[in-house]
Amino acid sequence: MSPAKPLIVLVGGFLGAGKTTLLVRAAALLGASGYRAALVTNDQGAALVDTRLAAAAANTAEVAGGCFCCRFSDFLDAAGRLRAYDPQVILAEPVGSCIDLVATVLRPIAESYSDQYRLAPFTVLVEPERARELLAPAADPRLAYLFRNQLAEADLVCFTRADRCAEFPALPSGPARRLSGTTGEGVAGWLAEVLGDGRVAGTRPLGHVDYARYADAEAALGWLNWRATLALANALSPAQVVGPFLDRLDEVLTERGIAIAHLKMLDQSAAGHIRASLCRNGEEPMVDGMLDASPAREHELILNLRACGSPDELRAALEEAAAELPGAAAVRHFECFRPAPPRPEHRMGAG
Repeated sequence: MSPAKPLIVLVGGFLGAGKTTLLVRAAALLGASGYRAALVTNDQGAALVDTRLAAAAANTAEVAGGCFCCRFSDFLDAAGRLRAYDPQVILAEPVGSCIDLVATVLRPIAESYSDQYRLAPFTVLVEPERARELLAPAADPRLAYLFRNQLAEADLVCFTRADRCAEFPALPSGPARRLSGTTGEGVAGWLAEVLGDGRVAGTRPLGHVDYARYADAEAALGWLNWRATLALANALSPAQVVGPFLDRLDEVLTERGIAIAHLKMLDQSAAGHIRASLCRNGEEPMVDGMLDASPAREHELILNLRACGSPDELRAALEEAAAELPGAAAVRHFECFRPAPPRPEHRMGAG
């Protein structure tokens, strides 16, 4: 591969599907194999756990304030900035509620920027339990609409959490690979497929996307991003801070009838970091980082919450949980909102 024409590897999937975990793992594998990789993260807001983690693994750029389709120019600018590092592969993850990426991102690149970039097959990740929930007859029709559209446009579908799941549901898109970004299971095989020359991007027929329905589905979710510094009288490890805070926030959200779509929390101290995440209320969290990090008195906390509740409801739940933190929290960034209706810069193809 030549850095003169990097390969863009776009990896989509619903909130909590494991996109960042996979791409960080993939960047490490590529580096170990002698390839230079870079990452582009994406969110409706700022102060992202994903960007902090990605930046620790590879050169990273962030597109904030909207998904890649609505911030297409920003996405190209981010990719252009990363080219200063001569990457051969640019790994990119769109917002977890985004659909219609083939028409609004991949085809515009293929038709107008093929002299600058190559495109890998479009991968969509699926968390098995989320698939069961959103394919069930009783699923929230708004979220199910997003999920089914993501599956329909994928060139390649992969189940995640292969290390934690014994049974995988049938998907309307057909058979899927199984992998785990956490353990690395199946990641090398997936990389070999998307980096090979045998498949091209955007090969699935484009269906009709109802943008009014799309906007309504995204607006069903409240988005909250929060970053604070925590000063403790008595030193605690990151795990001792994150564990009780995450448990309490989960408990408060459940008590208030707010369904979690994805909750991520990062604690960074001088001794190390811990990341913990949930995809639903009451779930055992996924945890990684330095579980044996030494106690410290100063911590930086970043929290990203996507949940079925209004911004006011999410704010109140966070304030109740944060009031029980074992120290003084100074808020450095806070935003809570519903996403604006999607308005892509470009849309190419039928539909």
